[in-house]
Amino acid sequence: MALDARMVEACLDECRRHLTEELLPFWLDRCLDGKYGGFITHFDKDGKDTGEDEKSLIAQSRTVFTMSSAHRAGYGGGRCAEYASHGVDFMIEKMWDKQYGGFYWTVNRKGQVAIDKKILYGLSFCMYSLSEYTLATGDQRGIEYAGKVFDLVKKYAADTMYGGYFEMFERNWDLCGPGSGGGDRKTLDVHMHLMEAFTTLYECSRESIHLRTLIEDIDLLLKRILHPKYATGIPQFTPSWEVAPQIKFDIVWGWDRFAEGGVKPNANDNTSAGHNVEFAWLLAHATDIMGRGWDQYKAVIKKAMDHGRDNGVDFEYGGVYTEGPHAGGVHDREKEFWQQAEVMIGMLEGCLRFGPKDYWPAYEAVHRFVFDKMIHHKVGEWWPLMTREGKPIWTHMSHSWKVNYHTVRCMVQCINRLEKLRKLEG
Repeated sequence: MALDARMVEACLDECRRHLTEELLPFWLDRCLDGKYGGFITHFDKDGKDTGEDEKSLIAQSRTVFTMSSAHRAGYGGGRCAEYASHGVDFMIEKMWDKQYGGFYWTVNRKGQVAIDKKILYGLSFCMYSLSEYTLATGDQRGIEYAGKVFDLVKKYAADTMYGGYFEMFERNWDLCGPGSGGGDRKTLDVHMHLMEAFTTLYECSRESIHLRTLIEDIDLLLKRILHPKYATGIPQFTPSWEVAPQIKFDIVWGWDRFAEGGVKPNANDNTSAGHNVEFAWLLAHATDIMGRGWDQYKAVIKKAMDHGRDNGVDFEYGGVYTEGPHAGGVHDREKEFWQQAEVMIGMLEGCLRFGPKDYWPAYEAVHRFVFDKMIHHKVGEWWPLMTREGKPIWTHMSHSWKVNYHTVRCMVQCINRLEKLRKLEG
């Protein structure tokens, strides 16, 4: 399939306009907290501050990543770097535990500790964002604190018996209790985000220990976490890597996507097209940074990417379904913002790695849904959750779990890949 250069150019133009005229201005105009430091990250459907008295590690670190990566890609005219530095100041001064090490899970707007637990999901984004910050600005505080977090994770979270990492800890690094406490669970989510964190950490540091740890995590994802037949991500496991039903943790992600009682529908047979495609493109990117592994991993990358395309992309209404069974099909036909973002990047990665024939139509189907339905153009950000047809279900523009990391990263990464495609097709 030869791509029509005009189609590529049109998509590229839409992405550039959205990033520079809507998305980045949304955040640059309202997220900086000049009074207490850090970022305000709770906005309603009109982009107005909801007043929520919370600054979460996940939202603060992700916004540092967003501003750093945008600056590194050449956007913002220097403002993004200033914002990133402002966020790093707050993280180090207000969220770093000077007694036990690591970053607290949440503080209030003033920076007073609210939840003092150490949660690997958040710490993975600290390594990711702080490494990206140093790569973008040269400020060595980023890699210094990313390295400190890495050392703590290796010391306290690494499971030396079964491999991988425990995820939920008290302030002093004692493991949290079982069940909803999360102390007896390991997850795809965390180990996948550790892959992107270790990739960027190694890109920044070039230390062999960071490379070895990245390769170990990739090996674990392939051998333990991906479905052996379908190369799809299995969400939750016991410490010894037996598949466990998805449950809701007390203080962490996924709250609003669970039914009453804390157990997810189809909890024993459930995978996300968004995660599967995100895993595929992140692993492809890791091979570029490592300078090795493409030939070794390309088959599983393609398999995960193709499963996400074939079972996640809605070619009738556009966009990406929320999730479905490993063997194929759909459980949940709603459209959540982050799956759209990751599949857009992944389908363009597929075009570049394997040719556009099997991936460009899927990209276009998601791109059109996002630009025609999911972006709230009047305000500048994306609706968080929509019906299959594209009607908003949730209407906030941002909270701790829906900030800027997926949306801005999507545009930065898609522009990069669309420019490469344009050169190939030109």
